Amino acid sequence: MGELLAVASALCFGTTHFLNGLVSRDRHGVTVAACAQAGGTVVSLVPVLLTQGADAPPSALGWGALSGLGTGVGVACLYWSMNRGPMSVVVPVSDVTAVGLPVLAGIALLGDRPSPPALTGIALGLPALWLVSRGSRGGSREPSRPHEPRGPRVPYEARPGPGPGHAPGFGSGHAPGHGPGHGPGADRLRPAVVLALVAGVGLALHFFALARIPASAGWWPVVVSRAVSVAVILALLPATGASLRLPRRAAAVAAVAGALGTLATILYLLATRQELLSVAVVLSALYPAVPVLLALTFLRERITRPQAVGLLGAGLAIGLIALN
Repeated sequence: MGELLAVASALCFGTTHFLNGLVSRDRHGVTVAACAQAGGTVVSLVPVLLTQGADAPPSALGWGALSGLGTGVGVACLYWSMNRGPMSVVVPVSDVTAVGLPVLAGIALLGDRPSPPALTGIALGLPALWLVSRGSRGGSREPSRPHEPRGPRVPYEARPGPGPGHAPGFGSGHAPGHGPGHGPGADRLRPAVVLALVAGVGLALHFFALARIPASAGWWPVVVSRAVSVAVILALLPATGASLRLPRRAAAVAAVAGALGTLATILYLLATRQELLSVAVVLSALYPAVPVLLALTFLRERITRPQAVGLLGAGLAIGLIALN
């Protein structure tokens, strides 16, 4: 049951990012993220009201606040990194970091002992996630300046898709001066990679902290997590060059996407209560495959060979982990 909940979480996360990607094609991604997180915060109150809100101990609220801090820092730093480097570099770095650290923490600190097939699936899931996130390297596009509208793609529940002309789930190629080699181009790319690593650590903190919330704590920790993430994004908003202005229609779509993001968070939280953290986080984090498939189905986009290999690897990883 835990595996199904984690896969359902990935489906919700992926749909969230697909919708936000459509909105952020001509809007700054951090603005869309702030609106989505705010909408998700409102929706997070629904389980509390329906269950008459059991009192959560301070420790559980603390874990919720810590997960919100990780979310806010992770989302903001990832967008910031996309203003400084190509998505084909920063997105895979943040994705794999966000997944790899909780897996290591679960095995080393929490005593997770996945079965051999599940370990194989976890090992297969990380490179599959890298390939799906990396997308195409055939084109080139200058990273946007901080004041320009962006449509980047990020790895947590408020992560939009690429900019104009790119379907959600697809990366862009190396921008001029941002090649993988050495010299001035590599020097300019280094700050973007550092920010992507910080984003990955923040998102890993979110995954790990949510898994530490006990079932008896109810749903208030999720509300705290959502609220803190909004506060962190708003605090970092000036540094990213984004504003809070968003048309009503775009704001409505972002809010709906944020509601799906909250549902994804709840499903992930339930999955961690029935499954090992190292298993639940890998299954939930395979969500980048969802925008790729949705773009292929509804936007008639083509996927690259690396993405096709990544999708196949993700499917095999899910099958192997299900044998745990």
